[in-house]
Amino acid sequence: MAKRTTMVGLDVHKDSIDVVVAEAGAHGEVRHFGTVGGERMVKRSHTPGRQLEFVYEAGPCGFHLYRHLRTQGLACTVVSPSMTPKRRGDRIKTDRRDAGSLARLHRAGELRGIYTPGPQDEAFRDLVRAREDAVVSQSRARHRLKVLLLRHGYRYEGRAAWTFRYRQWLSNLKFPTADQQIAPRRLWLPLR
Repeated sequence: MAKRTTMVGLDVHKDSIDVVVAEAGAHGEVRHFGTVGGERMVKRSHTPGRQLEFVYEAGPCGFHLYRHLRTQGLACTVVSPSMTPKRRGDRIKTDRRDAGSLARLHRAGELRGIYTPGPQDEAFRDLVRAREDAVVSQSRARHRLKVLLLRHGYRYEGRAAWTFRYRQWLSNLKFPTADQQIAPRRLWLPLR
């Protein structure tokens, strides 16, 4: 007996997954399956004689769902949100509609999957993003500290900022009030 292919569109969020099922064929039924948690959905929708193909948009939740479905032996495609075709006048956006749209488009063959990184690649990406965030935070803190010093008339006479001598100069600054004395230290802490 040949297996029927059923497309399953998922709208994935932190705590829930909205599921829409599109039966095979151009006029196959498209129905809302419900809003469920990850593993429960696979158990409830798995029936003999039916081949499931899952599709969802990449997002901040990562690729854990993709890996989980693949280890269960199920087909899964992750697509880029920017590459998903959208109707021009369709401005109403709900989880149910998004999942239904993904299921229909996948059934029609209009979606192309993206590269899904393995756990090592994803860990390296996280490291690079964390470093970029730290560099931006450091730059902003330095700028805020320089503005504070300028506002109070303190100017460093040395050649370059953020050297050992500059940090020594910062440590020895005396502000008129105790509250003002705390402010530069609070700004400077993330820079150490």
